[in-house]
Amino acid sequence: MSVITHADWTIDAKCRGMEDALFPEASEQKRVRQLCMGCPVRMNCLSEALDNRIEWGVWGGMTERERRQLLRQRPDVSSWADLLMGGQRSVERAA
Repeated sequence: MSVITHADWTIDAKCRGMEDALFPEASEQKRVRQLCMGCPVRMNCLSEALDNRIEWGVWGGMTERERRQLLRQRPDVSSWADLLMGGQRSVERAA
């Protein structure tokens, strides 16, 4: 068995290898957000963007505008990873 740290969640992302497509113009954001629905690592992705205050692109199904609004509404959250994933920051996997 090996342990995958929270930074390795990208291996299982539905958008893996599509980096350029994840930074669309406003009219394309809805299409990109659909890709996030049903992604097995959606909450990992969203917490990464929120915890690191990533300002560009669609992360975890949320646009930069939506993330900024959420951060303004919840300034009390010190760890989005803990909140969104119940404190679970690593996943065990069979090697």
